[in-house]
Amino acid sequence: MRVVLDTNVFISGVFFSGPPYEVLRAWQDKKIRIVASPAILEEYLRVSETLSSQYPGVEIQQIIDLLIAHAELVVPERLQHPICDDPHDDKFLECAIAGKAQFIISGDKHLLKVSGYQGIEIISPRQFMENYL
Repeated sequence: MRVVLDTNVFISGVFFSGPPYEVLRAWQDKKIRIVASPAILEEYLRVSETLSSQYPGVEIQQIIDLLIAHAELVVPERLQHPICDDPHDDKFLECAIAGKAQFIISGDKHLLKVSGYQGIEIISPRQFMENYL
């Protein structure tokens, strides 16, 4: 099963427990395959570096390196028109389309609102955990 993780899901899974952590655990156990793009990786790194100062025990660069080594990296084409109310969220749709992902796992209201776009289900981490893990 191929999934794209919204930045908040990835960051929450790295730094905290709960459903986002369980999603990352499913990736570690090879139950799911994470699809990412350069733009998404850059955002993961930028946001995680901010949190790293608050949580010095987390080696975020090692986790990003694992993601680069074991996720499916794609270089998506830009959408012709913005789809999400927040155009910055379109990068997740672009990645899902390019990587043929079935799901975007997100709690972001702008992304959840466009669930079903080109057959991509956008689902919260809790719903994904309860329904697919």
